[in-house]
Order: sequence, then structure tokens, then C-alpha cells
Amino acid sequence: MQEVTIKVGGMSCQGCVKNVTGALSATAGVASVAVSLEAGEAKVSYDPATVSANALRAIIEEAGFDAA
Repeated sequence: MQEVTIKVGGMSCQGCVKNVTGALSATAGVASVAVSLEAGEAKVSYDPATVSANALRAIIEEAGFDAA
């Protein structure tokens, strides 16, 4: 497993946190997700053989947020 911290822009409430967490958690290869509204980031533990960090960023963007 690898861990990546992705900056997430556009989150303004716990509902946003839930949306990002849900989108990432539903992704194959993702082991755990911790999204912080205060820090504006998502810490994701994932299997790089199944999903890439760039794919995780794309999933966040598809959910309607900015990912860097």
C-alpha cells in the first residue's frame, strides 16, 4: 500500500467531506480515506497496482472539487 495526500479545493462543509470520502472509498484499490475539511486535503491509502494517484485526483475532480 502507498499513501498520498491530495489537496482538495472547494470543500465548504461536512457534506463535501462526505462526498469526497464516498467517491474515493468506492474506488477499487483504495484501502482507507481520511478527508479533512480544515486542512483541505484527503489522505488516501491505496494499492498502486490497482489505481494511481492521478486517477484518485481525477475522481475528486469528477465529484466536483479541485484536486492538486
